[in-house]
Amino acid sequence: MINFSVIGTGWISDSFVQAAHKTKAWKLTAVYSRTGENAENFAEKYNVTNTYTELDSLGLDPEVQAVYIASPNSLHYSQAKLMLVAGKNVILEKPATSTVAEFEELFALAKQHRVFLLEANRHIHEVNFKVLQRNLSALGPIFGATLNYASYSSRFNNVLAGETPNVFSLKYSGGALVDLGVYPIAAAVALFGAPKGQIYRPVKLPNGADGGGVTLLDYGNFSVSITASKVFTSTGPSEVYGQNGTLIMNGVTDIDRVSFLNAKTKETVDWAQPKAPLNLLEEATEFARIIKGKDWDAATKLEQISRTTLAITTDLRRQNGIVFDCEKNGKK
Repeated sequence: MINFSVIGTGWISDSFVQAAHKTKAWKLTAVYSRTGENAENFAEKYNVTNTYTELDSLGLDPEVQAVYIASPNSLHYSQAKLMLVAGKNVILEKPATSTVAEFEELFALAKQHRVFLLEANRHIHEVNFKVLQRNLSALGPIFGATLNYASYSSRFNNVLAGETPNVFSLKYSGGALVDLGVYPIAAAVALFGAPKGQIYRPVKLPNGADGGGVTLLDYGNFSVSITASKVFTSTGPSEVYGQNGTLIMNGVTDIDRVSFLNAKTKETVDWAQPKAPLNLLEEATEFARIIKGKDWDAATKLEQISRTTLAITTDLRRQNGIVFDCEKNGKK
């Protein structure tokens, strides 16, 4: 069993704990929150007695082998840095960091302390994403792809009311591109590698953050169109187009449909496998395997997907003058 702690007590931490426990490879032994009440309430659900409101104290806990960090984006760097220096394996919710400089420093620290640093891109570990990857060759030469993740957020109602929730706050390194856009972008990188270039046409909010928009990734011989948004909803499927046909998915995450439309016969074949009962289960299973098996090669491949994805989103933001507070005044 890998003894682990969570930093952050929101719904995503709850989902990860449930999935981790389902694997029988993880055991929650500590909970951190900025408020003692939140930490205790979360811990009580899982019969955990060790709670912390000080990160230094969590870092000194000898029982904790790994830490799952699901705090606001702008806090990932400082919290992960402290845990890595303390010798803990770290799982960072996406986006791993706000900037490329932060990313490189954290991964250098992880290597220095011989611990794993993994970004929680859960969707690329799903069984049907793997089905998609394995069957790309059926398409023959690839002509293009459309990858969508656009879902109206209830937090946008707060924006319309004149408020700035964390997910849309530049102070907390928010915006649709780094919240939902990373899903299709990371999927494209996992499928096709790094693009030659990229452009973004965002819907800008009054505070300068992006609410959504359309991205085009240039792969030379083909392009990938990405629609990602928290201010409107897309009902369209995600598709990859090739000379021999089209691969069709219901989305880029929680995939339960992978079908192949034969270009010549017009026949459709369904290749999907049953989804996992919990949508973080495959990620939790793979991360446990990597950590317990010391699979540095697998970790390095995931690191490269994360590095490329962050480089893309950083470039797209800068093209459109979307600047996080942590990037101002010469900060990282």
